[in-house]
Amino acid sequence: MALAGHRGDAAAARAGLDDDDAGVRATALAALDRAGSLDGPTLVAALGDPEAAVRRRAVQLAATHPEVDLSAALADPAPEVVEMAAWSSGERPAGDSTVVEALVGLATSHEDPLCREAAVAALGALGDPRGLAAILAGLDDRPPIRRRAVLALAPFDGPEVDAALHRMLDDRDRQVRQAAEDLLA
Repeated sequence: MALAGHRGDAAAARAGLDDDDAGVRATALAALDRAGSLDGPTLVAALGDPEAAVRRRAVQLAATHPEVDLSAALADPAPEVVEMAAWSSGERPAGDSTVVEALVGLATSHEDPLCREAAVAALGALGDPRGLAAILAGLDDRPPIRRRAVLALAPFDGPEVDAALHRMLDDRDRQVRQAAEDLLA
């Protein structure tokens, strides 16, 4: 299946979308993308796949397909899908209000720390002022999320951001301190 993408054989890749094996379906999506034949409707259909591995691959590939709405994927029951949907949302042009609101909710209240971290990173990548409070809240989370939150502050400025960065200079995690120092330099 993967070879179909390298060979540009979109028909063979498309045939894999109906396979019983989720791994084959996920590989078929990537093969279609490599062959330059992946489209929005195919991704939307894959977002409804019963297997999380297929949905995760679909949201990963949707990063370059802004016509595909990722709102439902940001609320997927599988954390690995939510994490990838957050990442993909941050890779797209400025998010619409629904996506930004969903990312804010993820960053501040999702039970999975990787989902919170990905949401904080996406909010920083988008640079939308509506996400600033959630990024600042991430400064009080686990070390990896604090590190990500410090970096996510890069597109923002103002006294609230400066105060937060100065506070992080005293964080117990060395990487958090270093990231804050780099941004203040």
